[in-house]
Amino acid sequence: MPASKAKNLSSLFRSAIKTASKIFPSLDAPLKHFVSSLDTSSSSSSSSTTSNLKRSIKFPKSPSRSKNSPPSKSATLLAVESLKFDSAPHLDGSSLDTAISLDSRDGNDDKPEKSLLEIPWFSSMSHNNISLRRKEVSRDRKQKWIFKSGQTHRFDRLVRMCAQKLGADATIKVFGRLGRETGVKEYNALIGLCIEEARKTEDEEVSLQQISKAYKLFKSMKQLGFQLEDETYGPFLMFLIDMEMVQEFVYFCEAIYQENPNSLSRLAYYEMMLWIRVNNEDKITELCDYILTNDDGDKPNFKESYLLALCESDRKKELLLLLQIIDITEISLGHLPNIFRSLGRLLLESFVKKFILELKSCGADIGAENTSNFIYNYAISMPNLAVEDVFLNFKNLHRELEVTPSSASYEKLIRHCCDSLKVHMALDIVDQMFEAGLTLSIETFHSILHACEESCDYNLVHRIYSVIRHNNLKANNETFRSMINLSFEGAYSMIKDLEKMNLMPTASMYNALMAGYFREKNIRGGLMVLKHMEHADVKPDTQTFSYLIGNSDCEEDIVKYYEELKHSGVQITKHIFMALINAYAACGQFEKAKQIVLDKGVPIKSLNEIRSVLVSALASHGQISDALNIYEEIKYAECNVEPKAIISLIEYLQSEGELSRLLQLLEELNDQNYWVDGCCRVISYCVKHNSAVDLLKQLRDKFSDDEVAVEGLFDEVFSKIAEMEPADLQFGLDMLQAIKEEIDVRPSRKSLDFLLSACVSAKDAASSLLIYKEYQTAGLPYNRNRQSARKMLNNIPKDDPHIRIVIKACQETYRKPASSKGKRKKKKKENSEEME
Repeated sequence: MPASKAKNLSSLFRSAIKTASKIFPSLDAPLKHFVSSLDTSSSSSSSSTTSNLKRSIKFPKSPSRSKNSPPSKSATLLAVESLKFDSAPHLDGSSLDTAISLDSRDGNDDKPEKSLLEIPWFSSMSHNNISLRRKEVSRDRKQKWIFKSGQTHRFDRLVRMCAQKLGADATIKVFGRLGRETGVKEYNALIGLCIEEARKTEDEEVSLQQISKAYKLFKSMKQLGFQLEDETYGPFLMFLIDMEMVQEFVYFCEAIYQENPNSLSRLAYYEMMLWIRVNNEDKITELCDYILTNDDGDKPNFKESYLLALCESDRKKELLLLLQIIDITEISLGHLPNIFRSLGRLLLESFVKKFILELKSCGADIGAENTSNFIYNYAISMPNLAVEDVFLNFKNLHRELEVTPSSASYEKLIRHCCDSLKVHMALDIVDQMFEAGLTLSIETFHSILHACEESCDYNLVHRIYSVIRHNNLKANNETFRSMINLSFEGAYSMIKDLEKMNLMPTASMYNALMAGYFREKNIRGGLMVLKHMEHADVKPDTQTFSYLIGNSDCEEDIVKYYEELKHSGVQITKHIFMALINAYAACGQFEKAKQIVLDKGVPIKSLNEIRSVLVSALASHGQISDALNIYEEIKYAECNVEPKAIISLIEYLQSEGELSRLLQLLEELNDQNYWVDGCCRVISYCVKHNSAVDLLKQLRDKFSDDEVAVEGLFDEVFSKIAEMEPADLQFGLDMLQAIKEEIDVRPSRKSLDFLLSACVSAKDAASSLLIYKEYQTAGLPYNRNRQSARKMLNNIPKDDPHIRIVIKACQETYRKPASSKGKRKKKKKENSEEME
């Protein structure tokens, strides 16, 4: 760190320490040590100064106390008694303006450009003047353009885009010039950017610079009359906590308290989180002891603050101390779900029952619906429970505590089942709800339909439709679209039933049916849907024409549907251009497919996406050279290629000697899911060309901290070997040896299972014995003894029909019945007698 910056920071913290020690007196000595480490007059070098600013600052634990001595008060609690906001000394911002600067310098340090954000935080104006200033700012703000709440997300994106192009420093400077015209949410976006940059860097000095910039934004907010609330300072304090920057945390807490004395109880929460993070047991006990031995009176609710922090950290020992004295009715309603979730994670059912009884005694203040919701939060948070057990605990607690389950908590439980793809369980809960006379929103059925699609339980659509009709639920167009999308059978009858529900069929419903036929390559069925639409007087929309064009098998049909689209007045969207590209490529008209991207009607904002579709279409139809050329053109224009296009290139670029290019394409995939998909395809290429070892070494290094990912990748290798026709067993055995010797990785049980399957396909008994030895070496259960296998078979429960089917299939495949053996012997004997 430069000597001038160290000197300025030293001055800053010397002026801050006088007031900071009043809030955090127990940190006085460490803070003095921290400030003295910044003094450039000492003999220490700048490198040692920087080392004193490391993130992993561990504070010494407080001296141990005797059991009889009174507990020392929390640093935050002392602030209530010793520090009055009206008379608190103010920090001098002059040294800060020099140490923390957002100026851009042109190389001449003598003439820095004055930053618009260099506004002293702790002004010398009186409180009356501050009040007047805030009123003036408020009036000014009403005359200027202010971001609406719906635009905040766009502003966040704009900040990040600018940061990528200009860098964080320039972004903050540019948007800082708008600081007098933007609001709290916009400042929060800028502060969030500082935090993000500080988290990403490994450079300690860069991290401190980002902290400084966030502080500068705090200053600007105060000058503009904005009060620092939790949404502003909370993420910043959590960053300091995560980085274990204790001294910095203390200083900023002081500054926040000076500006907003009402934040004291919230700061108490962050203080507890700090000591939990640095694992300072003495401090954690200190805070709990203070709550246990002192009555808060009219002071802020520190019980709630400490309880929340302990719950989020699942600190069971200290949490039990507070739970015994907490009156749950004193806790804010919005915080109770988190508390009950923590009770579930820690399996503290006795406290759940105690608190539920306390809540019931409050009557209308809490309400049965909220109480039922708390039970739900407890039940779903219990660790290592199957969905069926969660529901059982949910029901038992309601019954035992005489609480009626609410529709809201039931619906949350149904969604929990859907998230786990337990669709049958979700429908069972639906049945119980209707039996209990409870209502259910149609949106919940949409969640069930989505889970049906994810779990491939398409047949359950008919059960769902039956429940909707039987209970006279008000289904909407989206409900029918989802049901039709999942089931062709009965789809037309569903559309006919729309009249009974006072609904009209829509194009999206027919589109879902049409898409289903086209997915099944049933072109005739898809075209029949168009006739049904005409009969029902439903006009085709953009999606309809994109399906018709995309599934046309000749150029004549492509042109016909495109002309109909233009005459219909339907808007031509990017999906139409994508369908045209895919259709022309499928018909072998590759030049016409390329011409689509030159059409004047192509939306500029969608051009890159449409060009990516062209790459995929060309690659999938054998035009890999042209696809690569267009890919290179997109990259040369510094545009991003869509992940699906890169996957297509990897999939169809399978000629030998292309491994380096495939690895380059793999590097372009930033999305983890697409990367794994692409990686599996590259592995398939390597297996085909016997070049997987080098790639696997790279993958092992890439996932060095994730053993599960490494194991999954090696499993993928051996699965590809087992799938090869004919199975290249020798390559599989060589690969097994290379993985053990060159990569130093033990194959998993699944990998060995794939190799054993390859041995079976190759009918190679000798190789299967080698694999058997690998099972033994790895300590995996594997038994070649027929008698032991028969014993294991007898112990398998046969009540599951699927298990019975699997056993029967194995017996038919691997074991011939004794009667057939007798027949073969008899037939062999008869043939011998005839020869004689």
